[in-house]
Amino acid sequence: MSPRVLADLGLLFVAFIWGLTFVMVQDAVQAYPVFAFLAARFLFALIGLSPLLWRRRHDLRTLGLTGIGPRLGPQLLAGVWIGCFLFAGYSFQTAGLLFTTPAKAGFITGLSVVIVPLLGILILRERPTIAVISGITLATIGLGLLSLAGGDLSGGINPGDLLVLACAFSFAAHIFTVGRFAPRMNALLLTMTQIATVVVLAGATALLFEGPTAWPPSGQPLFAALFTGLLATALAFGLQTRAQRFTTATHTALIFATEPVFAALASFVLIGELLGPAQLAGCGLILAGMLAAEMGPTLGRRPHKAPPP
Repeated sequence: MSPRVLADLGLLFVAFIWGLTFVMVQDAVQAYPVFAFLAARFLFALIGLSPLLWRRRHDLRTLGLTGIGPRLGPQLLAGVWIGCFLFAGYSFQTAGLLFTTPAKAGFITGLSVVIVPLLGILILRERPTIAVISGITLATIGLGLLSLAGGDLSGGINPGDLLVLACAFSFAAHIFTVGRFAPRMNALLLTMTQIATVVVLAGATALLFEGPTAWPPSGQPLFAALFTGLLATALAFGLQTRAQRFTTATHTALIFATEPVFAALASFVLIGELLGPAQLAGCGLILAGMLAAEMGPTLGRRPHKAPPP
């Protein structure tokens, strides 16, 4: 199996994990302050990755990444930069949900699948293929059907919508910057640095705006923080950082468009939420968009003709 296929499967698994955690995170932040929960989640992720960093210390020394030096500094700065985009995404999304509906927020956040290739066009002068454009179009329509069908779309654009749009840009920037830095930097160090950055920023924000909070959380919030910290953060961002060494940011964003599909399936299994025909059609269009982008170049090739005898 090629590294590209393994990378795609890893990213699909990340989207699957994120989709599963939607219900438990939603319950957790109703009982525990949002930024304090984020700080706990990312701190548990950092603790979970620490033994791996210790085991890989010899590899880091071989790469010249121990001690403050010319090779370590750029990697730490890249991780901090990526972590700032990650924190911004979670922060804007949480604040936006105070003023807009979850249905509209879900669709607007999913627009990162469109924003990532736009960043590539504007910053890197990349030219997306017809297959990628088709896949993005299908996935965007699918996201709309999945997230907006049956939702409350009244009231037009409000400040919450703009905050969630900033969240979509932040997550798109996260995917884009990981794609730029991951191929030439140590995946483990980059993952741990971005997670540590979110711990610091979320902890400081919690102290400033939420005040002293009982820590660690208990009950369901503690379970949610551990589950999302170890699986949806440490494992997920580790897989994403490593996988994006072998695939493009646009392709990553397209695969992540399946997250609402997995979230919908998790909602059905855990709380019995049923999908209507339009939402099921949306799931199908998202998957069709992935296949279009993945198989388009292959389908467009002409079969190789053997030379005449």
